[in-house]
Amino acid sequence: MSDPAAGSTTQDAGTGFASVIASLVAVHACMATTRVAATLWVLHQGYGGWIVGVLLSLFAVAPLGLSLWAGRLADRFGFHRPVGIGIAMAFCGAVIALLAQLAGALWLMAVGCLLCGGAVAVAVVAIQREAGLMAADASQLKRVFSWVALGPALSNALAPVITGIVIDTAGFSAALVLSTLLPIAAWGVARQVPRRAIAVTESKSKPRPAWDLLRDRGLRHLLIVNVAMSSCWDAHSFVVPVVGHAKGLSASSIGLVLGSFATAATLVRLAIVRWAHRIDEIRALKVAMTVATVVLLVYAWLPGTLGLMLGSAVLGIALGAVQPMVLATMHQVTPPDRHGQALGLRMLAANGATVAMPLGFGALATASVAAAPLWLMASILIGAQFAARQIPRPRP
Repeated sequence: MSDPAAGSTTQDAGTGFASVIASLVAVHACMATTRVAATLWVLHQGYGGWIVGVLLSLFAVAPLGLSLWAGRLADRFGFHRPVGIGIAMAFCGAVIALLAQLAGALWLMAVGCLLCGGAVAVAVVAIQREAGLMAADASQLKRVFSWVALGPALSNALAPVITGIVIDTAGFSAALVLSTLLPIAAWGVARQVPRRAIAVTESKSKPRPAWDLLRDRGLRHLLIVNVAMSSCWDAHSFVVPVVGHAKGLSASSIGLVLGSFATAATLVRLAIVRWAHRIDEIRALKVAMTVATVVLLVYAWLPGTLGLMLGSAVLGIALGAVQPMVLATMHQVTPPDRHGQALGLRMLAANGATVAMPLGFGALATASVAAAPLWLMASILIGAQFAARQIPRPRP
C-alpha cells in the first residue's frame, strides 16, 4: 500500500480510503438505527428503564467474545474477509429486529441487537487497522483516525434524527426496514476497496496472545482512559431516551438531542483533521475529560429540548475528540503486525464496560433519578485523570 504524501489530507489516499470510510458509515448506521428503534419500541411497549439498559448492553455482549478474534482475523486477512463477515451479521440482525417488532417478541429483538453489535465489532477492527496503514507519520495518524471516527459520528448524527422522523411518520416497521438496507449498501462500497491495498503480515512463529500487550504500562492506562470516556457515551445514550420519554418529548425531539451530540462529535473531528499537526494527544485527552466531567454534573438541570441539545453538543465535542487521540497513540505504541490485536483489545475493554454500565445505569436510574448515571460517570472521570497523567508521550 502506498502512503499518502506528507502534509496531505487522508482524502489523497484515493477512492480506496473513501470506500473504507463509507463501509464503516453504513455498517455503523445499521447498528445505530436498530438501537434507536429498539430502544423507543420497548418504551412504547410499556417496558421500563431496566429493559432499555438490557437492550443497550446486548449491543456490546457479542463484541466481548468477538473482539480479540476480530483482531487476529484483521492481522491475518486484512480488510475484506472480516468486513464481509460483519456485514452479513448486520443484515441478519436487522432482519431479526424487524421480525421481532412485527411479532411483538422482546426476546427476538434482543437477538437482533446482539447480532448488530457483533457486526460492528468484527468490521470496525479491520477498518481501523486498514486505515492506520495509510498514515505516514504521527500527524497523519491523527488525520486518518479523525476521518475514521467521523464514520460513527456521521451515522450517530443522522441515524437518530432520521429514525425518529421515520417512526413518527411511518412507524417502527419502516425504521427497521431502513436498517436492513444499510448492510446491503455497505457491501456495495466495501467491494470497491482494492485487494492490492491489503498488507497482510504472515508470522512464522506462534502468534502471541493479545493479553501480552497489557504488559505495556502506557497502553494499560490508555485503555483505562478510553473505557471511562466511552462509558460516558453510553451513559448519555441511556439517559437521553429515558429523560426525554419522561418529559413527554416526541421521538423526533429525542432524535434531535441525540443528533446534536453526534453532530458536535463530527465537527470536532473535522477540526482535528484540519489542525492535527498542532494537537498534543495527551493534553487533548486531559482537556476532554475535564470538559466532560463538568457537563455531566450539570446536565440534569438543562431546560427543555434546546437545553438538552446544547448540553449534548458540548459533551459531544469533548467525547468526540477522544477516539482519534486514543487510536493515534495506540498505533504508535504497538508493533505494526499487532495493530489488529491492540484494536481488538481496546474494543474488548470498551464493550466490557458497555455491557455492565447500561445494566447499572438502569438499576441506578430506577432506584434514584434518571440523571444519576451521568453523575456516576462524572465521578469516574475524576478518578481517571490519574491514569491520564501516567500515559507517556508516544514515540513515532
